[in-house]
Amino acid sequence: MPQKNAMTVDVEDYFQVSAFEPYINKSQWDGLPHRVEKNTHKILDLFADKGVKATFFTLGWVAERYPGLIARIVNDGHELACHGYEHIRVTEQTPDQFRSDVAKAKVILEDLSGKPVKGYRAASYSIGANNLWALDVLQELGFKYSSSIYPVKHDLYGMPDAPRFLYEPIENNPFKEIPITTIRLGDKNLPCGGGGFFRFYPYALSKWAFNRVNQQEGQSAIFYFHPWEIDPEQPRQQGLSFKTRFRHYLNLNRMEHRINKLLVDFNWDTMENVFQINE
Repeated sequence: MPQKNAMTVDVEDYFQVSAFEPYINKSQWDGLPHRVEKNTHKILDLFADKGVKATFFTLGWVAERYPGLIARIVNDGHELACHGYEHIRVTEQTPDQFRSDVAKAKVILEDLSGKPVKGYRAASYSIGANNLWALDVLQELGFKYSSSIYPVKHDLYGMPDAPRFLYEPIENNPFKEIPITTIRLGDKNLPCGGGGFFRFYPYALSKWAFNRVNQQEGQSAIFYFHPWEIDPEQPRQQGLSFKTRFRHYLNLNRMEHRINKLLVDFNWDTMENVFQINE
């Protein structure tokens, strides 16, 4: 039986990405064209066609506005997980602000789904060496796991010295951190878990990396992407820096085709099933 990997989707709209914070104020969100509902339904159709179950880390802000989308995620047999309320990086919050944001989102998701929400993923992988207190808060709020640490060096996030695979960061507690997948080359971890890196690298490189993690290391991998990444027709933002424009819009037209290949080439399931997250 091939190694099972975890397929995950961070459910947020194009205008909610952290890189757009200097350009789009949160007060503008409701007035912008929303595309997250349509794009997430498209992803759900894709998963249904391929028989894949996934974990949807969903913003409370999105869930409030599209309860029918939450109902479909759950009714289709996927795992509903938490991405916070309105995509605020943990690095920008005090412990009390973080607790309030996450608790609000958790209540919304659980009320809409009728199911306990076990998992959390921070906006832009913004839990790292300087704010590990966030993991304690998550555990206190009743979460069973986090997938918020990316063990790479990056200009916006990352904790390169973190363990590369599932571990229990809180002493004498079963709460789990499940880092985004990397491969080890020399003395560095290289990202291979999805997002912009998946759009940048040739597909063959991502396939090789996942096979290496599965076959040579005997570990399950995590893949993540966003609904806006399969939407090359999304409204284009003006005045972006070159780096932000490059990272956000690169190869959006190729993403859906690559996802299709990935769904066929590997064995997928939800976070809670792959990593055996129990009540």
